[in-house]
Amino acid sequence: MNLLSETVSRTLQGPDAMRDLGRGIAGLLRAGDLVLLTGELGAGKTTLTRGIGEGLGVRGAVTSPTFVIARVHPSLTGGPALVHVDAYRLDGGLEEMEDLDLDVALPESVVVVEWGEGRVEELSDDRLHVVIDRSGTGGDDVRRVTLTGVGDRWAGTRLPD
Repeated sequence: MNLLSETVSRTLQGPDAMRDLGRGIAGLLRAGDLVLLTGELGAGKTTLTRGIGEGLGVRGAVTSPTFVIARVHPSLTGGPALVHVDAYRLDGGLEEMEDLDLDVALPESVVVVEWGEGRVEELSDDRLHVVIDRSGTGGDDVRRVTLTGVGDRWAGTRLPD
């Protein structure tokens, strides 16, 4: 069932605010969660993921996985690992993603997929979709971020606003 729970939008100023939002999202995440990030190049997807990694207490610097496609950041606190995927260069959709074994990693990890829209939704009926739009007013550092919970997992979950 693709039940939409709640949609929250907010305007953020600068990378520190984006990282803070990531830390807030991390407080909601648990093993098995899939997070899709959508936004143009330079929108702040990796910065948001860096905040999620900080909030989850994972090992290693969270950087763009563009050239390695996926990075696993084990937990330093006994929580779930963070699997950070960049699907930008993957044209084959889920078939290509299957080579990454995300379906195996998902039950025990938090999987964050940049450029995942239209590519990995079939991994889970439940997901958090984050859209980052930098076309708003107020300067180059301003982003409009919209969070939408999809599925039973997110029904009734209060998203950070």
